[in-house]
Amino acid sequence: MKKTSFFSAFFLLSLTAWAQLSVTNLRTENQTSPVGLDVEKPRFSWALTSDKREVKQTAYEIQVKEGKNSVWNSSKILAETSVHVLYAGKSLQSGKRYSWQVRVWDNQGNQSAWSAPANWQMGLLNPAQEFSAQWISSGLKADTAYGIVPQFRKQFSTTKKIESATAFITAKGVYEAYINGKRVGDAYLTPGWTAYNKRLLYQTFDVTKHLQSGKNAVGVRVGNGWYRGELGWEKKTQTYGTETALLFQLVIHYADGSSEKIGSDGSWKVALGPILMSEIYDGEIYDARLEKTGWASADFNEAGWSAAVVKDFTKTTVFAANHEPIRKHETFKPIRVLTTPKGEQVLDFGQNLVGWVNMTVSGKAGDKIVLSHVEVLDKFGNLYFDNLRNAKAQDTYIIMGQGRESFEPHFTFHGFRFVRVEGISGPLNPADFTAIALYSDMKPTGTFTSSNPLVNQLQKNIQWGQKGNFLDVPTDCPQRDERLGWTGDAEVFSRTAAYNFNVNNFFAKWLKDVAAEQYDNGAIPFVIPDILKGTFFGRPVGAAGWSDAGIIIPWNMYVVYGDKRIVETQYPSMKAYLGYMRNEAKNDLWNTGFQFADWLSYRVDDSKGMVGQKSAITDNYMVAQCFYAYSIGLMIKSAKLLGKTDDVNDYENLLQRVKTAFQQEYMTASGRLISETQTAYILALQFDMLPENRRQQAVDRLEANIKSYNYHLTTGFLGTPFLTPVLTRFGKTDVAYKLLLQDTYPSWLFPVKMGATTIWERWDSQKPDSTFQDPGMTSFNHYAYGAVGDWLYRDVAGLDTDEQEAGYKKTIIKPHPGGGLSSAEATFESMYGKVASGWKREGDQLLLTIEIPANTTAAVYVPATSADVVTESGAALASVKGVQVSGTEGAYVVLKVGSGKYRFSAPVGK
Repeated sequence: MKKTSFFSAFFLLSLTAWAQLSVTNLRTENQTSPVGLDVEKPRFSWALTSDKREVKQTAYEIQVKEGKNSVWNSSKILAETSVHVLYAGKSLQSGKRYSWQVRVWDNQGNQSAWSAPANWQMGLLNPAQEFSAQWISSGLKADTAYGIVPQFRKQFSTTKKIESATAFITAKGVYEAYINGKRVGDAYLTPGWTAYNKRLLYQTFDVTKHLQSGKNAVGVRVGNGWYRGELGWEKKTQTYGTETALLFQLVIHYADGSSEKIGSDGSWKVALGPILMSEIYDGEIYDARLEKTGWASADFNEAGWSAAVVKDFTKTTVFAANHEPIRKHETFKPIRVLTTPKGEQVLDFGQNLVGWVNMTVSGKAGDKIVLSHVEVLDKFGNLYFDNLRNAKAQDTYIIMGQGRESFEPHFTFHGFRFVRVEGISGPLNPADFTAIALYSDMKPTGTFTSSNPLVNQLQKNIQWGQKGNFLDVPTDCPQRDERLGWTGDAEVFSRTAAYNFNVNNFFAKWLKDVAAEQYDNGAIPFVIPDILKGTFFGRPVGAAGWSDAGIIIPWNMYVVYGDKRIVETQYPSMKAYLGYMRNEAKNDLWNTGFQFADWLSYRVDDSKGMVGQKSAITDNYMVAQCFYAYSIGLMIKSAKLLGKTDDVNDYENLLQRVKTAFQQEYMTASGRLISETQTAYILALQFDMLPENRRQQAVDRLEANIKSYNYHLTTGFLGTPFLTPVLTRFGKTDVAYKLLLQDTYPSWLFPVKMGATTIWERWDSQKPDSTFQDPGMTSFNHYAYGAVGDWLYRDVAGLDTDEQEAGYKKTIIKPHPGGGLSSAEATFESMYGKVASGWKREGDQLLLTIEIPANTTAAVYVPATSADVVTESGAALASVKGVQVSGTEGAYVVLKVGSGKYRFSAPVGK
């Protein structure tokens, strides 16, 4: 009995020790169980969980297996590293499935159990050789831009027991694949959009469960998509080629150890289908009467189908997709059905979203149901189409006539809140219609809430603007005849984007196209992929704030995710673009060529302006010089990160010369700038362009300017992201809050008050009198001005990371209460786990609640003048384990803490 009790007690103690430390959230190349990686040395990341404070990993051990065979055992490694740990085992093989586990030791004497296994599957490491399949095209005369979508099929048989099956698929166009009538995967608009002539991605799917013993069949539809369809406002088609094509390879492994490949070739059959037209801008026409029931099934009679045409297209530009695809997400039912003054029946889904509508209808064969998509209603309550420009944004379904029929599009998407329905007599039944949001399957990572409902709606609008414009490419807008990867929009929003969602792989994919599309002189095009193909000015050019997305975004991804590889990969491109700017500059002054400058800043003629005010136009070249310095500064940091000492020395000298040139050209002896605008002073202060003894008067001039506009902002795309951060940095957070909470034009909350559910392209896309800005450029889903989200997270809630220990290895908690808010909170799922910072006023106390994940530390700035008045969970700081007082800084007491949850309290204003 005593023996049993002893071992029971020992077992319970052991369980307690295990429970105190465990390993979770295993990721391979920043993904959970990815399929199709072509990374020869993938990186592993994991998070530690513990119920104790100040937990640090001291060692780890990784095991990697292929089946039952070990391919790597790291042995016990004495290191804190738990993010981006590089695989160092045997060479990985194409198509193979691998699993890995990790266990860790901590600084409190605990050893974790082995984690649950995580899996990944390799793609094709040498696709040019390993794709034995052939490119095939339909050869059908009707298969043209604005033409039909062909349907390919291949029948085959299997007699052996199947162990596994993997499909590798891509297309010159967009595809949708089926095996035995079952859709392959849940990704849409694959293979996505890249610089197709240089980088065409394929997807990898585990299709083991799709196959059956005996006869099988593959069916694939291939639409125009971005490859051959209309792109840009000039209605250009065939940007990348004149015909669509399919590359499909199925690899089957049998239980007896043998394998077989089924690849696209001349034996495949092709025919017309029910999709008469499917274009990104114009929408889809689907004639259900032309459906070939069971066309992707094994028993289908393919008599009358023609042979596919084999094409000699290259495979050397084919690479694996290592990022998240576009998938379906939220669904919406109409919140109301309305009849417009014109008598049209319209569904209001309550949210401006991007995707399409699934509908269930019935009628006579040949009846047409037409759905027309718009973002807003005009002041009279009618649909507003003008801002779509040439985009029809219309789906047409022609009824088969056999009872209730369901339809949703395949190879298009729309930006909309309102949908006109034509072809249904009588009242619409809202239950028959569902709006489906489509966007890249980025993991949500950030939340921000406050005591102000309008600010909370602003945050929601920012996130929906990101969802709607992150469809494989960071687009400017999702509704009109544009939807392009404008570099400037992506650059200014990238840090905010990284708070809201995990965009590490999303941007890593897009940045490869930035490098691929870069001109020989180092200039980076304004849109990526570069469908404009224009030099515009007789030669390839770049523009400040746009082209330097190639420098700014890689650094931002490093800061947020600790992803050094993205900087290593992009560094040649980054360096080439800086070289372009140096060549453009004369005597270190970039004052030549085209510049977008502070795009869409305030002008008096916008909404008739504010009484007595003048336009806020900043000198183009002053803006360029500031961004030139910004890029050099980031190149210095990047070169230091990569150990490129020669580049560091070169760039540090260059930066000093560029700032001196700025001061000589754009600043008077007294410190006044030649452009007396908010943006001029913001950029000069943000990038330290002014001598230290001239900065305070610049701050004063900025504040005076803001006051002169009655606390309205007048900034454009490049000034807006830094407006509130600069004010906060220089002790003017009260002014920043006045700007944030301003709700009349121009301001962030003006669109919110007008009923916006996304961010607008212009401060007055819809004017105070409910009329619209120039329809030639008026989008109601355009995320650039949503860059204020960075300040909401970083300064209002106070959640940031230390660049010296990037990726939240060291968190900075520094809230800035104010603006009449009684509370604000932000959370962020970092690579290490959840980070949180929330403050709340309760009587005369300010409560600061934080959470720091295991294996990290934080510097915490508590608003108080003395550590003596600060408590943690009611106890004096001196008695609290895991909290060290570092001193005071301005109006803050600075603390150093380890992992854990903490609740600090201090008297307001003391």
